[in-house]
Amino acid sequence: MSITFDVFRGSPEGRVVADTVTKTLEHNEVFIETVASGLCGTDEHFLKSNQVLGHEGVDFVRAVGPGVTSVKIGDRVGFGFTHSICSTCDNCVAVLPNVRQYGMNDFDNGSFSYGAVWDANCVFRIPDGLDFVHAAPLMCAAATVWTTLTRYGMRPADRVGIMGVGGLGHVAIKLAAALGYCVIVLSTSEMKSLLTLMDTPSNIYPLTATFELSKIPTLELRFKGIRIQGSLVASRNSIRTLLDFATKKNIAPTVRTFPLTVAGIEEAMKILREGKMRYRGVLVRNE
Repeated sequence: MSITFDVFRGSPEGRVVADTVTKTLEHNEVFIETVASGLCGTDEHFLKSNQVLGHEGVDFVRAVGPGVTSVKIGDRVGFGFTHSICSTCDNCVAVLPNVRQYGMNDFDNGSFSYGAVWDANCVFRIPDGLDFVHAAPLMCAAATVWTTLTRYGMRPADRVGIMGVGGLGHVAIKLAAALGYCVIVLSTSEMKSLLTLMDTPSNIYPLTATFELSKIPTLELRFKGIRIQGSLVASRNSIRTLLDFATKKNIAPTVRTFPLTVAGIEEAMKILREGKMRYRGVLVRNE
């Protein structure tokens, strides 16, 4: 089955370009009609490429390819950074996927589009209690911080430092509070406040990465037995548990919506680039 749909790509000039893609549904692939997409800082990194942008998409499954059993036509689903996996190796099953991912493969698929063809193994049912606009940022932004908050042995009443109140930071604050942690929010202008976390042996969990060198004194880390644990792309199980938790606790990102059009995407990216987004941009298809 061949399906044609509209997409929005980057370009060498750094402008968003509308295009049309035709793809054939292969084994275990589904076609999802995109109604909303979160906007991420990672999308800025690929603005000057020719790939379809976006990796936080949600809507209904409209068609299924051969062998699909995990979802059906009409299911409310979301998709994120990972496009496809082998689904059989230890990493895929347990922790990190053997993957085709955003910005690395499959350049004709993305959530800045009116549709996407995706590996059914990397599609997640959206619970009925979550609307599409607020579910979209959960597919990457919230999933990234959720993994950090839940995977490394933290317990209720533990102190958690969250650096910044941006797209990831603001939802991390909501999730951490709902998990029962003592939440401490750190701004980038108050780096010395990190030293208060070093009073006893503990862990520092970076919730995202920058291209700057860490200003945390490494000698202090060594003397006090503190380790740094990184986290970037969430596992499938982590995304599923996040969606269930967010629905149960009624947690939703704070969003600002824009039209899912060339003009809407460029406006949203400009606001994000200027540091004025409060707090997560979501592109919404108005048709």
